[in-house]
Amino acid sequence: MPLTEMAVWSGDTVRRDEEGFLYFVGRSDDLIKVSGYRISPTEVEEMAYATGLVEEAVVFGVPHPELGQAVVLLAVAPGASVPALLKACQQRMPAYMVPAHIALRDEAFPRNPNGKIDRKSLQAACLDLFDKNTAA
Repeated sequence: MPLTEMAVWSGDTVRRDEEGFLYFVGRSDDLIKVSGYRISPTEVEEMAYATGLVEEAVVFGVPHPELGQAVVLLAVAPGASVPALLKACQQRMPAYMVPAHIALRDEAFPRNPNGKIDRKSLQAACLDLFDKNTAA
């Protein structure tokens, strides 16, 4: 019996509108997809640590109208500046991996009950901020 449909699991989460069009919502895994490149958040975090400017780092993707997603780097980096960290990232990373957005803070990231950085709460707060800025 010939196949009439084909399904591919991409790891993308989408929504379908009334007309059947699909819209990208997010990823079901942690990989970030920028212009067709698949980026591991851990790899970007390790390169951020390698700059020597960062004590803690969290990387995730946010929706981007042209690229699919954009890389966001949240970092605990006392004494560092966004331009200095961006320049250090540009020296160590391929262009598609360089964070489009960098936010620095002085205090440690929140932890989950296992003592690990609470990525989900940081990402949710950041996405809320992006949504508010986009709506303004």
